[in-house]
Amino acid sequence: MSGNDREIGLESIVIDVLINDRRVVRRIDVRQHLGDFLRVDLELTGTHLGCEHGVCGACTILLDGRTTRACLTLTAQAHGKQVHTIEGLSESGALDELREAFIAHNAAQCAFCSSGMLLTAHELLQLGKTVSRDDIRNYLSGNICRCTGYHAIIDAVESVLRAKGGAA
Repeated sequence: MSGNDREIGLESIVIDVLINDRRVVRRIDVRQHLGDFLRVDLELTGTHLGCEHGVCGACTILLDGRTTRACLTLTAQAHGKQVHTIEGLSESGALDELREAFIAHNAAQCAFCSSGMLLTAHELLQLGKTVSRDDIRNYLSGNICRCTGYHAIIDAVESVLRAKGGAA
């Protein structure tokens, strides 16, 4: 960054964003990614940072209702949008069925991937489509789990879909 950029204030901006249904207005570094903003600035540590390359899915959040990798998203990109983290959806009860199914099926062993898995599964449930086990596996394929082998996670998601009439 050149000296001229600093003089005109290009290294920081003010954002206005809804995070877990709460308005947040903050001055941020334009290069800060959303994962660090959530974890460090707001202490929402349920958004995990794993690979920081968008591959593992541990940092998955919902940005305007769509799953998004917080490690690849600049905080500035959230300006004027709505962000939901695992904390917000847990507090609202939106994940109760999924969370109970994960517990019942032992789908969370080390739990590092769980927040990303739960948010991605939540997005799948919101689609309201009838899906097969293969569809569930494909939908969750962007989230890496090194402990469970995915079977328990797919069982958990399938059980919720079946209860809602959305499993093939």
